[in-house]
Amino acid sequence: MAYRERQFQNPFGFRITPWVKRLLIANGVVFLVTMAFPQLLGFLAFTPSRLLAVPEPWTPLTYMFAHGGLFHLLFNMLVLFFFGPPLEERWGSSSFIKFYLVAGMSGAALSVFFWNTPIIGASGAVYGVMFAYAFYWPNNPIYIWGILPVKAKWLVGFLIGMSVVYLLTGTATGVAHLAHLGGVAGAYGFMKSPWGPGSFGPKPRKPKKKSPRRTDSLRASRPKPTRSAREAEPAGVSSRTTAEERELLEEVDRILDKISKSGLRSLSDEERSRLEEVSKRYRTH
Repeated sequence: MAYRERQFQNPFGFRITPWVKRLLIANGVVFLVTMAFPQLLGFLAFTPSRLLAVPEPWTPLTYMFAHGGLFHLLFNMLVLFFFGPPLEERWGSSSFIKFYLVAGMSGAALSVFFWNTPIIGASGAVYGVMFAYAFYWPNNPIYIWGILPVKAKWLVGFLIGMSVVYLLTGTATGVAHLAHLGGVAGAYGFMKSPWGPGSFGPKPRKPKKKSPRRTDSLRASRPKPTRSAREAEPAGVSSRTTAEERELLEEVDRILDKISKSGLRSLSDEERSRLEEVSKRYRTH
């Protein structure tokens, strides 16, 4: 079987993953507490100027769990509920929560341009989640009001574009939309960084470098074969390489079949690492 490239379809379903569940509960609890004690909003909100004047090192993190109204909370949690689980299934729970927090804190970092304005809400983090979903599954349909299908890349692109327009024209609260764009920028930067989540789960660990042995130094001291010597290699060498390559691609096909039938959550750590390894190899060719 030859290697065939497939697009993994992961349409929305009523399932929930561990960290998405915890985040939904945490945001709901904080909302109820702040409804009962409104003065706590100022304690949790992030204000760039206060970060230096008053020691509040927790606010770049806590601001994303506080919301100013029910609609604000519902929008962010609905986005997290629908877009979050496919990413957590793909990356694994630890990578997902790191990504979520980085996107949220990036929204806070970009809001420093509104020096004296407090911000609250998970919008920066959830915009990062939406962007990552559209990055992996750009053509998956999102049903607006459960009726009108729109491809993920167009819906997310429209929302990001509207944030840019609102920010430049000042027709809406600028600081909120700057936090949205900060979340997207942080999400993209983290995904492309060496510390970002692997394409198919936890990245395989690089083997530790072994100290050179005497046999290694002797092997390195041998003269390299000339071109004529390389051309004289037996034909079995290249055929053996081809057989190994074919075996590797057949294994990738088997893993992709497993994804199509049971989803990414069914993969073992070894299978995720193999997909990541093969993906990197073919991107460099």
